[in-house]
Amino acid sequence: MSNSPTEFYSADRWQNWIDRLDDEDIDPEDESSARLLLNLQDDTAIAVAKIVAAYDDGQLKQEAALEEISDVREIVLSEVDIADEETRMLVDGVQTSLVCVFIAAEEYVAGGPPEEGSVADYIGAAADAEAEEDLDAALGYTAQAGTLIIDGERLDMTIAEDLEYGLVTEWVNGLDSLQSAMSDPEVVEEDE
Repeated sequence: MSNSPTEFYSADRWQNWIDRLDDEDIDPEDESSARLLLNLQDDTAIAVAKIVAAYDDGQLKQEAALEEISDVREIVLSEVDIADEETRMLVDGVQTSLVCVFIAAEEYVAGGPPEEGSVADYIGAAADAEAEEDLDAALGYTAQAGTLIIDGERLDMTIAEDLEYGLVTEWVNGLDSLQSAMSDPEVVEEDE
């Protein structure tokens, strides 16, 4: 495992979060539990935001940036070893939200944001695609919204209030973390 200054996220870091969740009695209705899950998600989004920023600043070439994103994705989306089934499902929800963050970052680095359309347009198209059970298209549209967020467009979270609960709302939740991370890429402290 390299300890180069370009390491944006580590398996140890992810595992520390998982261990904390595993040790605590997680209740999604409880504010501190909910915050812990959100911090887990935000922490990953911040790592992705830093990779994209390093790419934008010319510190990382395209291929290196894509590799870094892929490395983080591999760590975060691997199966977690948590005894409590409910906690495992909550982490699974965080992982689902982050899928779109990784794809948006990869698409942004690989090809930039789309020329036309707004965040709201793409999320609307994603919701329509999900309603027609075309989940690949839904993810693609949500990721396009993500590339626009990386490019500086704002995601108005009131959009999410009108969505049917499903994968698109999970992905939009991830994009909300990405938006926060892009505007304030400060590391979430693990010991908060």
